Amino acid sequence: MPQLGETVAEGKVTRWFKAAGDVIKPGDNLFEIETDKVSMEVPSTAAGVLAEIRVPAGEAAPVGAVVAVIADGAGAVAAVSNPTAAPRRAASSSQPQPAAVSTAQTQSAAVPAGPIKLDPFFEVRTPERNYGPARLASGTNVTPLARRLAAEGGIDVAKISPSGPHGRIVARDVEAAARTAPRPAIAAAPAEALSAETIKAIYRDVPFREVPLDGMRKTIATRLVQAKQTIPHFYLTADVEIGRLITMREEANAAAPKGKDGTPAFKLSVNDLIIKAWAAALQRVPAANAVWAQDRILVFEHSDIAVAVALDGGLIAPVIRNAELKRLSAISNEMKELAARARAKKLKPNEYEGGSSTISNLGTYGVREFAAIINPPQATILAVGAARRQAVEKDDGGIAFASVLSVTLSCDHRVVDGALGAELIAAFQKFVARPVTMLV
Repeated sequence: MPQLGETVAEGKVTRWFKAAGDVIKPGDNLFEIETDKVSMEVPSTAAGVLAEIRVPAGEAAPVGAVVAVIADGAGAVAAVSNPTAAPRRAASSSQPQPAAVSTAQTQSAAVPAGPIKLDPFFEVRTPERNYGPARLASGTNVTPLARRLAAEGGIDVAKISPSGPHGRIVARDVEAAARTAPRPAIAAAPAEALSAETIKAIYRDVPFREVPLDGMRKTIATRLVQAKQTIPHFYLTADVEIGRLITMREEANAAAPKGKDGTPAFKLSVNDLIIKAWAAALQRVPAANAVWAQDRILVFEHSDIAVAVALDGGLIAPVIRNAELKRLSAISNEMKELAARARAKKLKPNEYEGGSSTISNLGTYGVREFAAIINPPQATILAVGAARRQAVEKDDGGIAFASVLSVTLSCDHRVVDGALGAELIAAFQKFVARPVTMLV
């Protein structure tokens, strides 16, 4: 079984083009294999007789396993005397090899040695290594890739005009047919079940450009799909009055000491105060200051708050460590410095790994409220919306206007139950409504 890439551990034999006893010449197609990345035909690099098929069609074998034996001379006659014998997996010490088959011959039949010049009949769209020409097999006039694309797009290969060598249907023929074929019916199919070629076919009549996924976008996609599929999310939304918080921010900024050049030592943002209030709330409700660790829950002593920072093509969440112990000015300056280095992609792993909870603030974009996806293994994330002026009822029954913002807490129900989550968001409301209390 040839190696088709560093991440491919096995291949599935989908078809044998030769039977035991057939004469084999170098370049003859022996079998077709399929992996999660590619479908291809594997040619022989040795001449002789196909003495034994060890991995029948429909079965998989690990890379490097002997899937067939090619013998020559008298050994071939002896080896094929019982061609219907039960197929075997890779050779073992308890199973003797055919007398006339050398170790070198066996390895040559299983894995071609060195690169082979690409044949025009061979068509594999993959960055992985090619293992030789795939020639026209008896009864086959469609390349494996073309056959797979046709199956995914629901296209009848019998209606496709071939343009490949010797009248063979190749991938470009399928793609040309897809542009004129009726759109595939996909109403019942989930998006993840559709191939890239099928999705592109749906939008064939509109202009688009393809953007390759970089490492960050791949990681975001993997982790957040994992989070939504494996974490039992539930959500709690509350309105928080921030009038006093805004007043305290303005007074603190006005009183900030200035350097010789007149630059203030700090300039607090609303987000800085929200970080402090969230850290204090997690201290007030310590059972929620925790993460899921598969067979246990880790409860933390300090509030390490991760804060989502938007980047070109993604986001990252640097962590403010021991946020409950730090002054507002320290949180503000540290957050600015971390955000700047995050956008320059100069953060160290220890500056964005871990964290007991995350804050995602889209208020500056005018978003009123939203629900964020938990970043595993954390158990909570606080989504913060934009501040607004809203009419509220006063204690005496009158009406007044107040500055209000909406927050939504996403919880992992394995760690935080509904009542515990409600207690946590209530503690946050109180700290924001009376911000002086989070400083004492």
